[in-house]
Amino acid sequence: MTLSTNVYNSLSPYTNVAEKVALLAGKIILQKSDQQRRHAFSQKGSNDFVTSVDVAVNEKIVSELQRIYPQHGILSEELGHNGVKNSPYQWVVDPIDGTTNFIFSIPHYAVSIALMHENEPIAGIVYDPIKNELFAAAQGQGAYLNGCRIRASRQNSLDGALLGTGIPYRNTVAINVYMNLLRSLIHGTSGIRRLGAASLDLAYVACGRLDGFWELGLRLWDIAAGVLLVREAGGLISDLNGQGNYLASGDILAGTPVIHKEMLRRIKDVQTQNKDKPD
Repeated sequence: MTLSTNVYNSLSPYTNVAEKVALLAGKIILQKSDQQRRHAFSQKGSNDFVTSVDVAVNEKIVSELQRIYPQHGILSEELGHNGVKNSPYQWVVDPIDGTTNFIFSIPHYAVSIALMHENEPIAGIVYDPIKNELFAAAQGQGAYLNGCRIRASRQNSLDGALLGTGIPYRNTVAINVYMNLLRSLIHGTSGIRRLGAASLDLAYVACGRLDGFWELGLRLWDIAAGVLLVREAGGLISDLNGQGNYLASGDILAGTPVIHKEMLRRIKDVQTQNKDKPD
């Protein structure tokens, strides 16, 4: 992939580094994905899988980032904390977001790399190696897809909107909460997509393929890069209470300003109804 030199010369050097590392990781993933239809996996927890490819890609990303920025910290899904833990700069890495898709050769997964400064994302890359699509963002400098500026959609109503979501699978208690939200949010829309990779869902909100997205219980490495993409593309991000606790809680709501507002209103209606129900 060759991205626009003029665009990326003006972006943050952190974004440029993340781009190069993500492209390198993508090459490894593509090589491994061609070798067999289904990949052997082990189970980290309930419905939480890891493959040898996840680990190999994670190790490569961490080693590259440590080589370039030895003074930074790194939090990654498969290796935990590396580097300088108390550094104000922390890279957040998901080597393969959508591991289950990868295991079953469903061609929808991504490398997600973000840099946090004082717990806020300032650079981010989401790279889909199958489609050769690289989403990039730098704080205050916009969001891009393969070097071209992207914006959130202009959809101004939930009527006819296309939404993305993720179904809770680690915490079965959350399913009841989720189903109540689904019943409320699906009404009047063009449909809801469950694609299996939150980083790409957020990237799709950023480029207007999805008008909104919500999910419960995500991890920081699932959303750090995508959050910045949505913000820089003109979208809004919050938790399901309309507050800014989404990076800590993992409960996230994203969309265009109008769609975000309408989704939040419906979510609050559901929350109110549940509170009013007798025990």
